[in-house]
Amino acid sequence: MSAHTAFTRLPVVDIQGLYSTDPAERQAAADQLGDAARAAGFLYVTGHGVAPSLIAGLRRQTEALFALPLEQKQRFHIDQSANHSGYVPQGEEEVYPGVIDYKEAYDINNDLGRDDPRPVLGRTQWPDCPELPGFRAEVDAYYQAALELGNVLFRGFALALGLEEDRFTRHITTPPSQLRLIHYPYNPDAPADRPGIGAHTDYECFTILLPTAPGLEVLNGAGEWIDAPVLPGAFVINIGDMLEALSNGEFVATQHRVRKVAEERYAFPLFCNLDYDTLIEPLPEFVSAERPPRYPPLVCGEHLFAQTAQTFNYLKARVASGELKLPDAARPVSSFGQRAEVK
Repeated sequence: MSAHTAFTRLPVVDIQGLYSTDPAERQAAADQLGDAARAAGFLYVTGHGVAPSLIAGLRRQTEALFALPLEQKQRFHIDQSANHSGYVPQGEEEVYPGVIDYKEAYDINNDLGRDDPRPVLGRTQWPDCPELPGFRAEVDAYYQAALELGNVLFRGFALALGLEEDRFTRHITTPPSQLRLIHYPYNPDAPADRPGIGAHTDYECFTILLPTAPGLEVLNGAGEWIDAPVLPGAFVINIGDMLEALSNGEFVATQHRVRKVAEERYAFPLFCNLDYDTLIEPLPEFVSAERPPRYPPLVCGEHLFAQTAQTFNYLKARVASGELKLPDAARPVSSFGQRAEVK
């Protein structure tokens, strides 16, 4: 039995109250956020305050990037980066071995401006080339705005769970929160059963998604795939593995997928994380004799890296060769969410 309801559409939450100076207004908005997270694990948020001009700049730069010839994009292949950032061609990433998603992507990480020995931190590989003037400035401007929205939502989710408002944000200084620029090309000749991306849960605490066209589907509590159409002016938010673990299953990550698209589609998920070395385990407020911890301890960045290294071919090859090693506590992909809990 899934933790979620048999919802037929995603709930919509106006989060403007989270920006209020009145604690009661913040709590009221957080309660709505929590109700939606418990019911569906997926929701739309409005009243977020991210400027339309930032979204327009992000989309303009992304369209220019993916319009480049493949050989130019390959110059910035993700395997050339030290922190898992850069161009991801079709077939590089496999949620399920042997199943190729019909998409390409460019991954932007939290650019620390310096090297870092941890595998998903450090300097971001930007596609600095004359064909993309202003790319870094405009994409980073959106990244910073979305990251701040993430902090607002972290505070909202903390209140929704009955925790101190800064319970999560006190662990956010240089988080490995990744923005993906994803392009789903339209190909009328592609097989009907070839998805944009296969069913999965997100590894992180939660995701802030900006889609440009239909295609997203979400698994409800009855095991039915529910369409999640674009809601103008809204972001899609979904619970990820780590918030499920921190809340000891109070919130549950939701399986989702992108079906074969009927038109060219772009999607911009920001995967919101706590700092790399943060210990992810059920918080004591959600553990009791009647409700023992359901999740073993994980280190935030190690879980993120382990899941990534099991889905990207260039990393799988480095693990197989011994160049890289998965963390001892690495869990298989899709170990969380409503499908995982019925195994």
